[in-house]
Amino acid sequence: MVIISVDYGDARTGIAACDKLQMLASPVCVIKERDRDRLISEIAEIARTRKAERFCVGMPRNMDGSYGFRADNCREFGEELQKATGIPVVFRDERLTTVSAHGILNSNDVRGKKRKNIVDAVSAVLILEEYLKTL
Repeated sequence: MVIISVDYGDARTGIAACDKLQMLASPVCVIKERDRDRLISEIAEIARTRKAERFCVGMPRNMDGSYGFRADNCREFGEELQKATGIPVVFRDERLTTVSAHGILNSNDVRGKKRKNIVDAVSAVLILEEYLKTL
């Protein structure tokens, strides 16, 4: 089953996807869109093109495991995405994925503007990889 991972953000949203066998998670893109309806429309088109059967949305949690206001925002986003596409949404803890993504980009000497343009997609890959381990 193809799963699309979403690292939802206010300005940039990272998208990743896995293959049908759920063996490989790969970055797809970073969508620079602040309007939630347009963002959902763009993600829906990616899901349609890739024939996705599930979304995995990163859920921001505090380091103590509690949920804050960003988690509420992501939950609402996931519910709207599911309603708009009819594709089930699961949520996955995304603590430290951005920190890990920066570490990966550092080790590959990706810097500056290029880094800013892909860090959210790398974070989406990490979210998806963690989710795939649970299947």
